[in-house]
Amino acid sequence: MNTSGTYNKNKTEQPIDKKALLFGLMSVFLCGTGFSIIAPVVPFLVQPYISKPAEQAVVVTLLTSVYAVCVFFAAPGLGVLGDRYGRRPLLLLCLLGSAAGYLVFGMGGALWVLFAGRIIEGIAGGSIGTLFAYFADITPREHRTKYFGWVSAVAGAGSAIGPALGGLLARFGYCVPMYFAAVITLINAVYGVLFMSESLDKNNRLKKLTFIRLNPFTQLVNVLSIKNLKRLLVSAFLLWIPNGSLQAVFSQLTIDTFNWAPALIGLMFSIMGVQDIISQGFIMPKLLKKLSDSRIAILGMTSELIGYGLIALSALFSFFPFMIAGMFIFGFGDSVFGPSFNGMVSKSVASGEQGRVQGGSQAIQALARIIGPVIGGQIYVSLGHAAPAFMGVILIAGAIPVMYRGSHIKAWVPPA
Repeated sequence: MNTSGTYNKNKTEQPIDKKALLFGLMSVFLCGTGFSIIAPVVPFLVQPYISKPAEQAVVVTLLTSVYAVCVFFAAPGLGVLGDRYGRRPLLLLCLLGSAAGYLVFGMGGALWVLFAGRIIEGIAGGSIGTLFAYFADITPREHRTKYFGWVSAVAGAGSAIGPALGGLLARFGYCVPMYFAAVITLINAVYGVLFMSESLDKNNRLKKLTFIRLNPFTQLVNVLSIKNLKRLLVSAFLLWIPNGSLQAVFSQLTIDTFNWAPALIGLMFSIMGVQDIISQGFIMPKLLKKLSDSRIAILGMTSELIGYGLIALSALFSFFPFMIAGMFIFGFGDSVFGPSFNGMVSKSVASGEQGRVQGGSQAIQALARIIGPVIGGQIYVSLGHAAPAFMGVILIAGAIPVMYRGSHIKAWVPPA
């Protein structure tokens, strides 16, 4: 593709900096742990401020949506700022912001304080695109999907530990997991200050920063105008809508349908993390030898569709074995879709545009996670507990052919 003239497109291939890779993987692990540790207890933190039980699911999903709104507005700008000033200062600043958000959420005291905590977390959470750009900087292009698989596995390890740990810590108070998340995020920031090196060479940085580049709506239009990316992002958007809905209503669904406690809810969330570890350690290396990135992504989407079907049946018949089976199958699909999709996105543009494109991708994901929880919460209340899962079946069935057509577009090829 024809890249912007404000970027230096020349890049000398460098061997992987092992310290940089270790910091990145450590960041992903601690961020995964910090974010997922709060999942089992959010409904219980909301409960004291809600007078009607039916309103609880709506408020829980709105807390998820407001987080996604902030990611949507922050991610493109943070990605571009990373392209201009480097990844290191942006990532460290956002780690501090995340710690502050967890602390505010844990303090609580009123419903608006909970929302304030999520807003702070969301703005800082917009750095996820910068983190993916960081990995794109330090890894060889031809092996990038493999390294994104490592990222997924490490994030899975954090996500597996986080919910179970959150459920156990909730025994000492529902706010304790929030404080613990703040502490481990601060530890991550300190580690970064001491050991993180800058990944983006000054010669490959954005030469000029304009307001237009910081505008999330402009960035979305620009990213969607890239031929290599449009169909990939549209198909992922259709997948991310029900994903956001499921993440938001899952705790409430298991409480209402199976009367589960926080520890058991946390264990179920951990299934997703375990799936990431198993998939990236044993399954993904074999898939990469036999299938292209796009075919792996379609395999993941198909698995998620089947998982949603089983989750819907578990809600209809109050039969928890369907829920467990559905979460395992969904988790497998999610674990192989993520690295293959991120690999395709990163290979679509030059090195100097990684922050912009990854930020735009995360903004689209955030937009889906704004829409998904709002729709999911409403249909959960009005149409029944199985409705959000049925929505997943329908939307992914539409996303698969879009991904298939988009997979035939050639990736960006570096100049000789």
